[in-house]
Amino acid sequence: MNTDQFVIGVDYGTDSVRSVIVNARNGKELASSVFQYPRWKQGLYCDASQNRFRQHPLDYVEGLEQTIKNCIKQAGADAAKAIKAITVDTTGSTLIAVNEQGVPLALIPGYENNPDAMFVLWKDHTSIKEAAEINDHAKNFDINYLQYVGGIYSSEWFWAKLLHILRVNPEVRQDCYSWVEHCDWVPFLLTGETDLGKMKRSRCAAGHKGLWAAEYGGLPPDEFFTSLDPLLKGYTARLFKDTYTSDVSAGTLSEEWAARLGLSTDVVIGVGGFDAHMGAVGGQIEPYHLSKVMGTSTCDILVAPNADMKGKLVKGICGQVDGSVIPGMAGLEAGQSAFGDTYAWFKSLLSWPLGDLLSQSALIDAKTAAALKTELSDRIIAELSKQAAQLPLDEDAELSVDWLNGRRTPDANQLLTSAITGLSLGSDAPRIFRALAESTCFGAKAIVERFKTEGVPVEGLIGIGGVAKKSAYIMQMMADVLQMPIRIHQFEHTCALGAAMFAATAAGIYPKVEDAMAAMGGGFDTTYTPDAARSAFYEQRYQKYKELAAYIEQQTV
Repeated sequence: MNTDQFVIGVDYGTDSVRSVIVNARNGKELASSVFQYPRWKQGLYCDASQNRFRQHPLDYVEGLEQTIKNCIKQAGADAAKAIKAITVDTTGSTLIAVNEQGVPLALIPGYENNPDAMFVLWKDHTSIKEAAEINDHAKNFDINYLQYVGGIYSSEWFWAKLLHILRVNPEVRQDCYSWVEHCDWVPFLLTGETDLGKMKRSRCAAGHKGLWAAEYGGLPPDEFFTSLDPLLKGYTARLFKDTYTSDVSAGTLSEEWAARLGLSTDVVIGVGGFDAHMGAVGGQIEPYHLSKVMGTSTCDILVAPNADMKGKLVKGICGQVDGSVIPGMAGLEAGQSAFGDTYAWFKSLLSWPLGDLLSQSALIDAKTAAALKTELSDRIIAELSKQAAQLPLDEDAELSVDWLNGRRTPDANQLLTSAITGLSLGSDAPRIFRALAESTCFGAKAIVERFKTEGVPVEGLIGIGGVAKKSAYIMQMMADVLQMPIRIHQFEHTCALGAAMFAATAAGIYPKVEDAMAAMGGGFDTTYTPDAARSAFYEQRYQKYKELAAYIEQQTV
């Protein structure tokens, strides 16, 4: 590569979208921009008490345009001329009902404020009933159509959400033609395509969440879905049979979007994928090293040679799919439904007086009260971590489980709830925070143990995402609990970097994504090494965690 060529990685997270322009020659960041979803920030279309979390496609579209344009402004006109490709990653399963042209219903008059016409976010658990029905229904067939998704279908996934919306909203049911994942819709939008049949569907999304498997020729047959509920009749024909890995081009930038962004129509648009899977690539994943993307939830990714996985099916995870991470290798996914969300919940709990009581105070004006709330809220987790780190190790300390948003893996069960035990009059905020932090680390250990008991070794850990970069307290505890070193990748927006690596591959700059990883990966800047004494202590605490978790699960059944 004699001259600099640039690529754009776009990472859609739960709260925001971030774009980066990266030099494809060496992975150096040229520009970055983050956009907070305005409608989501207002809490529109959501009801946490009902586990309903929806996002408007305009949040995605506006964020896409603004972040890329901001990046181009930072990089300059010369760099813009050298941009060769764009690839996006998104949360998942995050899907939406569309018409025959692939237009989301939320963008059609009459549906602008209908929550069921919005993207159903990954963390939406309104379809718990439908997921349970799918699990029971699958037992009636000679072929186990759940075998490649760990044997248990989750309410966080494609078919459960689709069926729930069809059941509860007759208008959406009547006007929708098909359904698309967020990671499939954005490339379709950028290429200006209007024929839904030409949409290149992500192997990653289809395999891990949509029951697609090459071993039985694509999706399960229409009979599987129609016999579950007649409302599903015909959907397999309007969805997809073929899927594509993210090293493949989905097309080139349309004239409309080229004009909007100030780029050439020669810019290649790569096939999309899920954030954690591309983040694992950005974090320079290696075979049998668990890449932990730690944000609001965790998504744990492991890759293994296909030859090693022949005849091996890991129970209770979020699937194993050929090419979902690195083409030519099996991608295995697990994770926790609440990780950073656990700390955010506790922060919100502690912040309540700041918002509600300060605003009523006669001593300060409303503007000052709001500013004070923001300042103090932003400092809570850091101060809790500092104080919790100074507490002596106590085998009988407060204990929690990490199921504030149900359990993703091992063995998905979104009906499960959390608990904190061992409370006394001496239980202060740092001690409760420590229990919550321990629970998230113990939940991570349960995942590692599941891989090992199923015959898949875990030889190392790679940490990426906001929590991994920001919380030394939690990362050290994670290393101690898992009894393995954790390497933290140096790149701040690792998922976006992974998307950029795939963009470079889709554009033909590199023949395969492993080559892009080698050239564009910048390595690791921190390693947390386990302390033997603390590891021994946490092993005892982990046994108590398992006992508490088993008791709570028994009460839920």
